[in-house]
Amino acid sequence: MTTQDDESQEYTFSPQLVLLVEDDTEIGNLLVDVFKTETTYQALHVTDANRALETVSLLIPDLFLLDYRLPGMNGLELADRLQADDKLKHIPVVFLSAHLPKHELEKRSLTLVKKPFDLDELLQTVEKILNPQEHK
Repeated sequence: MTTQDDESQEYTFSPQLVLLVEDDTEIGNLLVDVFKTETTYQALHVTDANRALETVSLLIPDLFLLDYRLPGMNGLELADRLQADDKLKHIPVVFLSAHLPKHELEKRSLTLVKKPFDLDELLQTVEKILNPQEHK
């Protein structure tokens, strides 16, 4: 988001935020670093669905990047809860998983980046979703 202060004519840029819900802290930390160094996006990593729900009560991301196998509540259940909230239902969801049931993928028309993933593929997928006008 770019904003302009009328008096100072200064511009500020607020990067788009990706909320990454991944219980593997090594993968989560890697992806946060990759988003920071390779993109203009900011990534926030939480390790479980409950923390994700707490986080969205404080801030609204531009994209959810969810693992399927999460402690306590799986990624599909989390996606359902997020999509049921009027403030969040417009936010795209990308799954990052090796174990997402194929029938759920087809039934829900979900975007999936399969683990083990290629970083370039993941970043291209995120870019296409967050900036579709640049990929027409």
